Amino acid sequence: MKNKTAKDIMTTEVIVAHKGENIANVAKLLIKEKIGGLPVVDEENKVIGIISETDIMKKEKYVDTPRVINFLESIIFLDDVKKMEDDLKKIAAYKVEDLMSKDIIKVNEDDKFDDIANIMIKKSINRVPVVDENNQLKGIICRYDIIRAMYDE
Repeated sequence: MKNKTAKDIMTTEVIVAHKGENIANVAKLLIKEKIGGLPVVDEENKVIGIISETDIMKKEKYVDTPRVINFLESIIFLDDVKKMEDDLKKIAAYKVEDLMSKDIIKVNEDDKFDDIANIMIKKSINRVPVVDENNQLKGIICRYDIIRAMYDE
């Protein structure tokens, strides 16, 4: 494995989503292709996020209203109101850009196999987009690709 790089193990025919796409269409695509997530790219094929089945499941989340107390004719919030606002935005989301994870880990084509596998294990992530020096999508590495590289020689 020491000599293998992302370029050697990545899947190059990547199904992608675009930020303006309808979430229902992306969900149907995940079902049809039997995959758990897609990179989200812009008009220049640059990776701007990931949309996963977990992100889509968040649309169905139950929103807890923050606990409050009334003190001297003022309302004091005991819980995080921002969290409730974020949950409401996800439930109301219609476009991929509203639900996608934006803070994602990407790897370069020349990154070493061991480094990529360790990143995926330490960060508990299922897939990493492979990009070039301009952040353009070149491929994707899923856990399946890691296992295949380890045992299918």
